[in-house]
Amino acid sequence: MGKARKCHSSAFKAKIALASLKESETANQLASRFEVHPTQVHQWRKVVVDRAETLFGEVGRPAKVSEESAAIPELYEQIGRLKMELEWLKKKVGDVG
Repeated sequence: MGKARKCHSSAFKAKIALASLKESETANQLASRFEVHPTQVHQWRKVVVDRAETLFGEVGRPAKVSEESAAIPELYEQIGRLKMELEWLKKKVGDVG
Protein backbone atom coordinates (compact mmCIF):
# COMPACT_ATOMS: atom_id res chain seq x y z
CA MET A 1 0.00 0.00 0.00
CA GLY A 2 1.31 3.46 -0.89
CA LYS A 3 1.83 6.45 1.31
CA ALA A 4 -1.04 8.69 2.24
CA ARG A 5 -1.13 11.93 0.24
CA LYS A 6 -0.02 15.08 2.02
CA CYS A 7 -2.42 17.98 2.17
CA HIS A 8 -0.55 21.28 2.20
CA SER A 9 -2.13 24.49 3.40
CA SER A 10 -2.52 27.45 1.10
CA ALA A 11 -0.13 29.45 3.31
CA PHE A 12 2.53 26.76 2.84
CA LYS A 13 2.02 26.75 -0.94
CA ALA A 14 2.22 30.54 -1.08
CA LYS A 15 5.43 30.53 0.97
CA ILE A 16 7.10 28.11 -1.44
CA ALA A 17 5.78 29.90 -4.53
CA LEU A 18 7.11 33.25 -3.29
CA ALA A 19 10.47 31.69 -2.45
CA SER A 20 10.54 30.32 -5.98
CA LEU A 21 9.79 33.75 -7.42
CA LYS A 22 12.77 35.22 -5.56
CA GLU A 23 15.00 32.87 -7.56
CA SER A 24 17.63 32.72 -4.82
CA GLU A 25 17.35 28.91 -4.91
CA THR A 26 16.49 26.45 -7.65
CA ALA A 27 13.23 24.51 -7.65
CA ASN A 28 15.12 21.36 -6.69
CA GLN A 29 16.74 23.08 -3.72
CA LEU A 30 13.39 24.43 -2.55
CA ALA A 31 11.78 21.04 -3.02
CA SER A 32 14.36 19.29 -0.89
CA ARG A 33 14.25 22.01 1.79
CA PHE A 34 10.44 21.92 2.10
CA GLU A 35 10.17 18.17 1.38
CA VAL A 36 7.91 18.44 -1.68
CA HIS A 37 8.33 17.33 -5.28
CA PRO A 38 10.00 19.84 -7.65
CA THR A 39 6.97 19.62 -9.94
CA GLN A 40 4.83 20.98 -7.11
CA VAL A 41 7.14 23.98 -6.76
CA HIS A 42 6.76 24.72 -10.47
CA GLN A 43 2.96 24.30 -10.36
CA TRP A 44 2.51 26.55 -7.33
CA ARG A 45 4.78 29.19 -8.86
CA LYS A 46 2.77 29.08 -12.09
CA VAL A 47 -0.47 29.58 -10.16
CA VAL A 48 0.92 32.67 -8.45
CA VAL A 49 2.24 34.12 -11.71
CA ASP A 50 -1.01 33.42 -13.59
CA ARG A 51 -3.27 34.90 -10.92
CA ALA A 52 -1.10 37.84 -9.85
CA GLU A 53 -3.02 40.39 -11.91
CA THR A 54 -6.27 39.56 -10.13
CA LEU A 55 -4.71 40.34 -6.75
CA PHE A 56 -4.41 44.02 -7.58
CA GLY A 57 -7.64 44.51 -9.53
CA GLU A 58 -9.28 46.96 -7.13
CA VAL A 59 -6.52 48.31 -4.91
CA GLY A 60 -7.75 49.83 -1.66
CA ARG A 61 -11.42 49.32 -2.46
CA PRO A 62 -13.33 46.48 -0.89
CA ALA A 63 -15.61 44.55 -3.19
CA LYS A 64 -19.07 46.06 -3.27
CA VAL A 65 -21.83 43.70 -2.33
CA SER A 66 -25.18 44.70 -3.72
CA GLU A 67 -28.26 44.45 -1.56
CA GLU A 68 -29.70 41.88 -3.93
CA SER A 69 -26.75 39.51 -3.70
CA ALA A 70 -26.66 39.90 0.10
CA ALA A 71 -30.31 38.78 0.33
CA ILE A 72 -29.89 35.65 -1.80
CA PRO A 73 -28.93 33.22 1.03
CA GLU A 74 -31.85 34.46 3.12
CA LEU A 75 -34.25 33.94 0.20
CA TYR A 76 -33.01 30.39 -0.38
CA GLU A 77 -33.54 29.67 3.31
CA GLN A 78 -37.10 31.00 3.09
CA ILE A 79 -37.79 28.88 -0.02
CA GLY A 80 -36.58 25.80 1.81
CA ARG A 81 -38.81 26.51 4.79
CA LEU A 82 -41.85 27.06 2.56
CA LYS A 83 -41.21 23.84 0.63
CA MET A 84 -41.06 21.87 3.88
CA GLU A 85 -44.31 23.45 5.09
CA LEU A 86 -45.99 22.64 1.77
CA GLU A 87 -44.88 18.99 1.93
CA TRP A 88 -46.13 18.75 5.52
CA LEU A 89 -49.50 20.23 4.54
CA LYS A 90 -49.82 17.88 1.57
CA LYS A 91 -49.13 14.95 3.86
CA LYS A 92 -51.72 16.07 6.43
CA VAL A 93 -54.37 16.71 3.78
CA GLY A 94 -53.74 13.26 2.38
CA ASP A 95 -54.28 11.70 5.83
CA VAL A 96 -57.56 13.59 6.38
CA GLY A 97 -59.02 13.11 2.90
